[in-house]
Amino acid sequence: MTELPYWIWQQPDWPNFTWKADVLATRLQACAEAQGRLLGMASAIDGDSSAQNELDALLQNIITSSAIEGEQLNAGSVRSSLARRLGLAADHQVSPRSEGLAELLLDATQHHEHPLSLERLLHWHTLLFPGNEGNLAPRINVGRIRGNEPMQVVSGRLDRPVVHFEAPPRNRLDQELATFIHWFNSSQTDNTLHPLLRAAITHFWFVTLHPFDDGNGRLTRSLTDLALAQSEQQAIRFYAMSASILEDRKGYYQILESTQKGLMDITAWLQWFLQTLLRSLEQAQQRIDRVLIKARYWQQHRQHQLSTEQLKVLNRLLDGGDKGFANGINAAQYQEVAKVSKATATRHLADLLEKRCLVRLPGGGRSTRYQIPGLLATDQVNQQCE
Repeated sequence: MTELPYWIWQQPDWPNFTWKADVLATRLQACAEAQGRLLGMASAIDGDSSAQNELDALLQNIITSSAIEGEQLNAGSVRSSLARRLGLAADHQVSPRSEGLAELLLDATQHHEHPLSLERLLHWHTLLFPGNEGNLAPRINVGRIRGNEPMQVVSGRLDRPVVHFEAPPRNRLDQELATFIHWFNSSQTDNTLHPLLRAAITHFWFVTLHPFDDGNGRLTRSLTDLALAQSEQQAIRFYAMSASILEDRKGYYQILESTQKGLMDITAWLQWFLQTLLRSLEQAQQRIDRVLIKARYWQQHRQHQLSTEQLKVLNRLLDGGDKGFANGINAAQYQEVAKVSKATATRHLADLLEKRCLVRLPGGGRSTRYQIPGLLATDQVNQQCE
């Protein structure tokens, strides 16, 4: 009796993926529109802000891609490795690890016009594991395709393992990779395949091949960044899809597993990918919107003479984020952030109100809060979108 296929790569029509275009149409259109809006917004910011935003997005991509695999990186070291390559100031020591990760991502995004090759993939793998760091390299074929042992993703007890996935065996891997690389290069000019669906297929196909002993997830996400950069025809990155994948890490592994155990219809995976990409694009829009608000604000108030402490608090409000004050700032918080006395905080706030750098929010007494004019409404809209 013939054994039925269990993994998708065992299907007789592998790798001829299919999907339901009508099911994907709405999300695909939303992603394309968000991508266009983001690129339009990004073109409106000045060069220095653009470079800093690109640096932040690249850093977030590297840090979160490793975090998906459970690895915590030194953010300062990675940031300095990226900054040096982008021509920006670097203020931390770098490590071979951070240098390799920075070179990998920048090669994938800044050299998106270069064709993919096996040699390029092998080089990327060496960048993931530079110079026999720690105890990893001795058990990993660095810069080489994995060996003959079965490649499985397992969990649970050693005596009762749960096999979530098994990759194609080594004896068919060379041809599988050659087929994938040929498709990746030729599909870039395929007008019948939407570029965002191409990125999603790239991600699923390569991670299913799992061609290396380790680092397959990170290389998969680098390939996805390459495909997305090709879809936009530009090297500058303003969003980090790995960060959005990390937010739904459990869902990421679940949808991969269910699709890898399924038939050739990968509609469910494509839906998940597009929804995750859309969230990443919308979050990037919010960050750039902050940059534009900040630029307009300082242009409007450039004539005012403000103290160092006042500038610090105003920039903190304008930057927002985890360390911001979405609901405004009160006198006690001003005092803490600016490191000034209560009397000085009161005087500074009164001065900022008079110059219309701040507005007083509803409420009184000790609960009185202050915010950048128009910023509270923006924060409320952003919170509703999240």
